[in-house]
Amino acid sequence: MNHRTSAACIGVMLIGAAVVAAQTAAPATQPAGRGRGGRGFGAFAGRGPTTNPSMVRDDAGVWYTPMKHVDYAFGYDGASILQLEQQGRVFKENAQPKPILQILKDHGYNYLRLRICKEPARLPQDTAYTIAAAKEARKLGFKLVLDFHYSNSWADPTNEPTPTDWQGLNHADLVKAVFEYTRDTIAAMARENVLPDIIQVGNEIGNGMLWPSGKLPDHWDDFADLVYAGVNGIDAGRGNSARPKIMIHVDHGGDVVKTKAFFDKLNTYGIPYDMIGFSFYPWSHGTLLDLRANLAFTADTYGKDIFVVETGYYHDPSRYFRSMPGPFPETPAGQAQWLAAVNDVVMQTPGGHGKGVFWWGEPTGGGAVGRSYFDADGNVEPIIDVFNQFTRPAHRTDGQ
Repeated sequence: MNHRTSAACIGVMLIGAAVVAAQTAAPATQPAGRGRGGRGFGAFAGRGPTTNPSMVRDDAGVWYTPMKHVDYAFGYDGASILQLEQQGRVFKENAQPKPILQILKDHGYNYLRLRICKEPARLPQDTAYTIAAAKEARKLGFKLVLDFHYSNSWADPTNEPTPTDWQGLNHADLVKAVFEYTRDTIAAMARENVLPDIIQVGNEIGNGMLWPSGKLPDHWDDFADLVYAGVNGIDAGRGNSARPKIMIHVDHGGDVVKTKAFFDKLNTYGIPYDMIGFSFYPWSHGTLLDLRANLAFTADTYGKDIFVVETGYYHDPSRYFRSMPGPFPETPAGQAQWLAAVNDVVMQTPGGHGKGVFWWGEPTGGGAVGRSYFDADGNVEPIIDVFNQFTRPAHRTDGQ
């Protein structure tokens, strides 16, 4: 298909699919071309989370407002949870062993973020692992964000490597490979009834993806083709299921200049997407005022819903603030203060476009142990209580 000449027609169809979430699409066999996009598909009125007042009764006969109705992501990157629990790691609350997902649910968390790596994956998070992790999360009612890394391992702004079996492909074949892999992954998840609610086409792609072919700023046309192939693969793989929301995730949460340069250029290609995700770490991306300014700019300029899809802070002294103190102490209490402060900024995003916060740092105690939600003995830290003010009381005692 000559996607550059058929862009306008395809764009109309894809925008329609985004506006009508329940619209279905027949599985495609080839990636479609780029089309004309537009502003965000609707806006959330008001600020912060809202709940549906409908009540349900739990197994113990207690009435409560279910968190599944909350229109805000109290989120956690849980890609390593299944791996660590399979390894026999024990996590605790109040010194009592308890599954991590249950700890999160009991404190109002409602979204889990999962990464996925292209086989042959050098991390555990391949397709089979991710489906198994998604099933465990769905059992407790979590909504899901799926983060396509489009690599065999990590992908981030310093390195967006092309999977080994895609290296050496010409551009057309690489676009086809991205489309088919995305389609097949989403189809597998749909068959297992764990289709994600939100899907990231790439991880922190402000510098591009699938290097060198999609590296920015030198290869914008090729990069846009690759992103579009991912979007089309999602549509092709979902079958008759409702269309997941599409997120574009970049790393520069506190930088208006970089945000404007990236999204102004991206939007010239008409790629349909629904949400913008930022990473925001205090040692890399600026101050809380920088974040506030950038979220306000992004909401006012692009009209999209916005997430801080990665943030983190250390509960033990780190290398980052040796020469200058950080915004909060590097203690368990300071870590909790950081999450509360970031969440406050997101909730105050103009137009109600701030839609949630996700913690990252291998929060179950992987490579970035100092950013973990748990201490060395597996006990959960005070940060677990940060969202309580928004999510409790869930249970009602007044009978209303």
